[in-house]
Amino acid sequence: MKRKTTYFIILCAVVMFLCNPGRISIAQTNTDKQLALQYFQNEEYDKAAVVYENLFNKSRLDYYYNYYLKCLIELEDFNKAEKVVKKQVKKNPENLSYLVDLGYVYKTNKEPAKSTQSFDKALKLLNSDRQQIVKLANAFLGREEDNYSINTYLKGRKLLRNSYSFHYEIAHVYYRSGQNNSMINEYLDLLSESPERKGQVQNILQSRLFEDVDEKALTHLHGELIKRVQKYPTAVVLGEMLVWYYVQREDFTGAFNQAKALDRRRNEEGNRLIKLGQLSIASKNYDVAIQCFEYVVSKGVDNRYYIRARRELLSAFNEKIISQDYTVEDLAKLEASYISAIDELGKSRMTMKLMRDLAHLQAFYLYKTASAVELLEEIIGMQGIQSKEKARCKLELADILVLKGLVWDASLYYSQIDKAFKHDPIGHEAKFRNARLFYYNGEFEWAQTQLDVLKASTSKLIANDAMELSLLITDNTIMDTTTEALLLFAKAELKDFQNKHDSALFILSSILDSFPRHTLTDDIYFMKAEIFAETRKYPEAIETLELVIGEYPLDILADDALFMMANIYQDKLGNEEKAMELYERMLKEYQGSLYVVESRKRFRSLRGDKLN
Repeated sequence: MKRKTTYFIILCAVVMFLCNPGRISIAQTNTDKQLALQYFQNEEYDKAAVVYENLFNKSRLDYYYNYYLKCLIELEDFNKAEKVVKKQVKKNPENLSYLVDLGYVYKTNKEPAKSTQSFDKALKLLNSDRQQIVKLANAFLGREEDNYSINTYLKGRKLLRNSYSFHYEIAHVYYRSGQNNSMINEYLDLLSESPERKGQVQNILQSRLFEDVDEKALTHLHGELIKRVQKYPTAVVLGEMLVWYYVQREDFTGAFNQAKALDRRRNEEGNRLIKLGQLSIASKNYDVAIQCFEYVVSKGVDNRYYIRARRELLSAFNEKIISQDYTVEDLAKLEASYISAIDELGKSRMTMKLMRDLAHLQAFYLYKTASAVELLEEIIGMQGIQSKEKARCKLELADILVLKGLVWDASLYYSQIDKAFKHDPIGHEAKFRNARLFYYNGEFEWAQTQLDVLKASTSKLIANDAMELSLLITDNTIMDTTTEALLLFAKAELKDFQNKHDSALFILSSILDSFPRHTLTDDIYFMKAEIFAETRKYPEAIETLELVIGEYPLDILADDALFMMANIYQDKLGNEEKAMELYERMLKEYQGSLYVVESRKRFRSLRGDKLN
């Protein structure tokens, strides 16, 4: 009895399925849809048209209508296409997109008068429905009728009585049609209405004008900003846009003047000048950075940004002096400026960074290690200093101990920081420096163990440094069982860190003599070049870099050597023609290099292009 019941249920289910025409119809429709698309993709438009016509007549869906119309146009059956579209226009008078389709059919059939008439009619019938406005504009855009699309939005703006202005949409169409000046005007009009969209507009202009430089449009942007700032002096967003423009063009003097004008006009306290000064330092425009911070300092000690500006001003002076061929007198003046600032502001959490920077200057440039150590120990013992700030001072102190040759005392500090900040970048930095210390001492296996952990660091910079040192150890310990050459190379690196440049160069030369054609040879050449550059022996540096490029053009240091040589010619020797030649060589021969972007930027700048 149970088995008969089961058979009966199955039989009923089968009968119900077979008697359900809807299921069969859907299955057939899907099959026809796939068949039509296959015909269309194979450019068998006559076969596709038949199937799409049938599908459209059954469903009246725009999806099938659009494909059907495409087929008819491809077949140049314009009479039938016209009839199909007119039928849609009649049935759907509120959908103005069909009038655009009709105009497109006429235009494709070379009937421009009828095409214009149809397009104009669509525009004339437009009402104050925002959805209809956008739909019609997009329909024109889909048929590459950019001007009609713009006119649709402009009419929509009037119909909506400026309650929605379509600035974004119009600007996009202007950009698409190559009318960048008009695009710029729309975005600036948008900012006048909605200043809070400044960031969005800057991002758009950055990608559309600055990344692939459009000089004419940028000139227009500058002129338009100047004109509007003069016309609307109280519109802060326009002044801020002008500052942004100057920064993109790396005209930091222009940015400073405009930022200063904004600060004065709004009676501000200098915060925007602080930010601009920091940007200037990042771009190595130290003179403008100094101007920015001096302006804020000039506001007086009661200004809320006074201490910060004093700190940043010294940092700018520091960066400027260290980046140049400085003298002992330059360093002494800088030290005196630090001491004067600390005396004025007092020793506290607010001036701790000044104290740490002074310690670094004294230890690594003036060789006053005792004074530097005393200053850092004073910070570490101060009340109210956060543990991470103390860790930074301990890190600096450990480096100075390495400088003095007290490597195990330094290792103790590195280990303390690593243990206390195991999951923090400063802890990872301490672990790396400790691993490097063991590498200096020839304990490669222990160093490698620590470096393997650091390869997974969340800090990309530390992970890359760890990977680089790890590869150096691996490449020179697997094949070379004695590791004698690597031991000497590590010793030379330690001497270089300790500013014992002559000793480092002597050891490096001895490796070349004792181990000719060793796998370390290109590393030795490159390190010698770095020492020569650091000690201002630029001809020797260039000669050594040429050995890296000439003998090891396919090795990992070749692009580093080429970029370094170009920098020396540009920044140290003032030979811009030779620098251009080398940057161009980088672009041609090392297209996958990390230096390509900066090389292209410098090449264009030397050539005379105005860059973002």
